[in-house]
Amino acid sequence: MFRFSKKKKNKNTVQDLIGILPFFNKGLKTKNGELVYFIISPTNISVLSNENIQTKIWHLMQVLSAQPNIEITCMDSCERFDDNKSFMLERFNEETNLSVKECIKKDIDYLDNIQIEMSTARQFMFSVRFRKEKEEQIFNQVNKVEKAIAEQGFEVKRAKKDDIKRFLAIYFGASMQGELIPDVDGGDCFEEEIKKAVA
Repeated sequence: MFRFSKKKKNKNTVQDLIGILPFFNKGLKTKNGELVYFIISPTNISVLSNENIQTKIWHLMQVLSAQPNIEITCMDSCERFDDNKSFMLERFNEETNLSVKECIKKDIDYLDNIQIEMSTARQFMFSVRFRKEKEEQIFNQVNKVEKAIAEQGFEVKRAKKDDIKRFLAIYFGASMQGELIPDVDGGDCFEEEIKKAVA
């Protein structure tokens, strides 16, 4: 007589797959430690001289020398309209009604203008990973990193929860308004049910 054991299938959530755990008071918890993020205001190097660009590079090297464990992420803080534009160009070529064609042309121009305005919008995030450090060590290291970045002439601010949510939403292509995404999917519905039960 054979006995078959039923093994539970692991059902991975999105959080499990990307390794993100809940937020903590200074940043984001992950399976590989706690991450504290710093937002660095970008510099428009197209208006700087070669000497000033070299100085900026030198300052960044100084930051990385002083804090070699810093991780850097850079991304466009804008949406991509390529698919929309391709669709509209096809419609424009197929359309026979001149009035409709003119409207489509205005939409295409509008998308072009938005993309030009937003194409220079970059976001830079520096992050420091903590694995087994105590609260006091994290606090001291975070202040040390922020000071080291600021001393080299970069505009820096520690990212808050909404900043991190917005950044992650752009990174994963979910939304341009990540701060509006709830922490727990369906949590707002659960709160509504509690309100109804209490009422």
